[in-house]
Amino acid sequence: MNTIFIVLPILTLLMFDLGLALKPADFKLIAERPKPVLIGLVGQIILLPLIAWGIILSPFTSHLSPLFIIGIMLVACSPGGSSSNVFSMLAKGDIALSVTLTACSSIITLFTLPLIMVWVTKSVQFSDVSIQLPIGKLLVQNIVLMVVPISIGFIVNFFKPLVAEKIHNVLKRIAMPALVLLVTVFFVQHKQTIVEEFGSLGLTMSILILATTSCGALMAWLFRLTTKERRTLVIEIGMQNAAQAITIACSPLIFNNEIIAIPAIIYALMMNLILLAYVGITKICHK
Repeated sequence: MNTIFIVLPILTLLMFDLGLALKPADFKLIAERPKPVLIGLVGQIILLPLIAWGIILSPFTSHLSPLFIIGIMLVACSPGGSSSNVFSMLAKGDIALSVTLTACSSIITLFTLPLIMVWVTKSVQFSDVSIQLPIGKLLVQNIVLMVVPISIGFIVNFFKPLVAEKIHNVLKRIAMPALVLLVTVFFVQHKQTIVEEFGSLGLTMSILILATTSCGALMAWLFRLTTKERRTLVIEIGMQNAAQAITIACSPLIFNNEIIAIPAIIYALMMNLILLAYVGITKICHK
């Protein structure tokens, strides 16, 4: 089974669901409270790829194959995941800020992801590995799979808010089982590679998540953001759109290489475990 036929509808539904949650007021948040929005975007768009590249350059990860390095950076360059909105709600965070950051990062990374990944693919050209990134096809694919469904969801919510709310309530329950299905299928197809590399890749992705969430918390503290804003930044900066990274890795138009998607699969697993633990801690602290 080609994984792309599973991940494509999942990503499309997630982006459509994000559009359903968007309201015009969410964009006003940029003007009304620019500080948390700007800090969140700096963390996602700039700091996250830098931290990922720093981890890759460390002696600890020197044995990783070029394909895994590309996969790690692909995750780091991806926008915030739509599941972060649910996690922000569970952590008693700022949901409006979470939705705004996810939407803004989805748009901005249309341009930043290709630029960074072109540099990454050129930087890891060694041994017998040669990977090319067709920027034009990547941009078109992201517009079709992300901008279009987000726009449709936003339009539905604008004209039919009650209908949008009903659909959103259904889709947000489907999102997690769909991702579990994707991870399961991927594990079955690449069981040996995942088992062999889980020790190093699992630890690498865990370090990445912990480092980025810690940066989010530190920036929120330095700029004296509210508790709700801090919790949201921790989740937004730590939770990337693994489905998009998997789509780009597996797409016949882009990398067409499922090995590149393995770091994103492991990231999705560790991301949910770590951030669920964080939500649990916030609930204890809230009491």
